[in-house]
Amino acid sequence: LLAAGGVVLGKTNMDEFAMGSSTENSAFGATRNPHDPTRVPGGSSGGSAAAVGAGIVRCALGSDTGGSVRQPASFCGVVGIKPTYGRVSRYGLVAFASSLDQVGMFGATVEEAALLLQTVAGQDPRDATSSNREVPDYLEEIDAGVEGLTVGVPAEYFTEALDPEVRKLCEEALDRLRKAGALIREVSLPHTQYAVPTYYILAPAEASSNLARYDGVRYGMRAPGTDSVAAVYEASRTQGFGGEIVRRIMLGTFALSAGYYEAYYGRAQKARALIARDFQRVWEGGADVLFTPTSPTPAFPLGERTQDPVSMYLSDIYTVTANLAGIPGISVPIGSVGRLP
Repeated sequence: LLAAGGVVLGKTNMDEFAMGSSTENSAFGATRNPHDPTRVPGGSSGGSAAAVGAGIVRCALGSDTGGSVRQPASFCGVVGIKPTYGRVSRYGLVAFASSLDQVGMFGATVEEAALLLQTVAGQDPRDATSSNREVPDYLEEIDAGVEGLTVGVPAEYFTEALDPEVRKLCEEALDRLRKAGALIREVSLPHTQYAVPTYYILAPAEASSNLARYDGVRYGMRAPGTDSVAAVYEASRTQGFGGEIVRRIMLGTFALSAGYYEAYYGRAQKARALIARDFQRVWEGGADVLFTPTSPTPAFPLGERTQDPVSMYLSDIYTVTANLAGIPGISVPIGSVGRLP
């Protein structure tokens, strides 16, 4: 970005190790939503979304492991892109869940987000997972319109879990697409119901492995006053990790442990394959794109879900599927519920 003429203003706040859906799990304190300071900006890349939503910057970078760019983009009323797995180098990105992590981008407009993706996409020899496919011109068809575009609407994303006001905005947006010449068709992604439990086995398992390096010896902070290797490990990890990180490391370590590996991690990998196959069948059936809500609700109040991890995890119910399948996703503003995007 610097080589392309970008001006970097600074670093933005985020959930610790990108684990969270509200940017409340941060040693720097919570980030607030620019449209209502009593509410969260989403997470984990909430600081980036808030900075764009508040007009401080036009573009920002974030990371998206299960929705951490798209969900805060939705809450803050900006554009958020999760590229295809391997499209953007992850060299320099702290690993959370290596089979799911992607560098994503925020923009005040679709054009600015596309320009940011255009600038950073491409193969990097320092990232073995980066794709060697040619980078297309993402701005080439930005004004092409939607005439003749087949838009699939998955029934599984429009259940009772979806806030009625959000559903109404989605239906109005679909009507606008229909009037603009798009073909709207209902499709099915039957394994969607397994997405959140699958994600919250695989992502913590990979996090448990990736964060093992933070031992107080090679990486991370080192707790003072310890007199043995075991004591260094225990004290450094106890003092160095917040509560949500500890919870996910424990979940992941359990899922990978002897006697439970096949029951949890093995089954989750099979479920992931089924979720990816659902998307493949929809593309083969003629859908060009899918239309879904990004989040089941608008931004929720600060503190509302910090003591209820399950309700916090369900904030990602519509976004984790793209990461599990390795496909791209974009969140685009479609309206507001009151003053909340």
